[in-house]
Amino acid sequence: MKKREQSPELDESAILKDARKIISLKVEDHSRRAFLLRSLTLGGVAMLSGCNISDNDQVETALSSMSRFNDRVQGWLFNPNAMAPTYPESMITRPFPFNAFYGIDEAPAVDEDSYHLEVSGLVADKHSWRLEELRAMAQTEQITRHICVEGWSAIGRWGGVRFSDFLKHVGADTDARYVGFKCADDYYTSIDMPTALHAQTLLTLTYDGAVLPRQYGFPMKLRMPTKLGYKNPKHIQAIFVTNTYPGGYWEDQGYNWFGGS
Repeated sequence: MKKREQSPELDESAILKDARKIISLKVEDHSRRAFLLRSLTLGGVAMLSGCNISDNDQVETALSSMSRFNDRVQGWLFNPNAMAPTYPESMITRPFPFNAFYGIDEAPAVDEDSYHLEVSGLVADKHSWRLEELRAMAQTEQITRHICVEGWSAIGRWGGVRFSDFLKHVGADTDARYVGFKCADDYYTSIDMPTALHAQTLLTLTYDGAVLPRQYGFPMKLRMPTKLGYKNPKHIQAIFVTNTYPGGYWEDQGYNWFGGS
């Protein structure tokens, strides 16, 4: 009988040493590797023990595999009927923080009169939408918490069209896998269809009872309290439904694609 090979014992000191390296990564380091390393569980660190964390192709491959695995697990665990917490008006963060990959003065100034929202992909109605058409649809509001991957959070009051209503109105294929977004500031991202159809996912047109300000994403942003902040695109110019993985601005640099609960 062939002798079964014994699994090598984990070196606890090496695991802890590697964990300290990961924890000590600078918070301001937003590189793909740094983000993925900070996302590891202790089990993930154990998988990487014995590798050179600072420069190793095997580590990069392992990190990417774990990120994709995390996306799949989050998708399996997502409950489309579970609601994110809501809050009273007294808890709104004032002022609500500005956050983008550029300074506030660089936020795009979109002209309302010439604006059209492009809709394409697996939808029956591909006509371009003007803002007055969207404002004429049934509106809803929510006071929910925005959670940033950088470690801060803020509570805001958002109003607009329930995204599931919009998708049904344009005849979107709700069995498709992805909904993608292209924005006026060259940002782009995509989400899974179950999140797109979640009752709290809003095509946001207002903030705190007023027209959505430029710094918060005028003319519209997608507000999803079930997702981290970077999954909530602002200054949306185009929406498309597809079965082809669209990626995203930060996701293509290594951030988890699912990015939520």
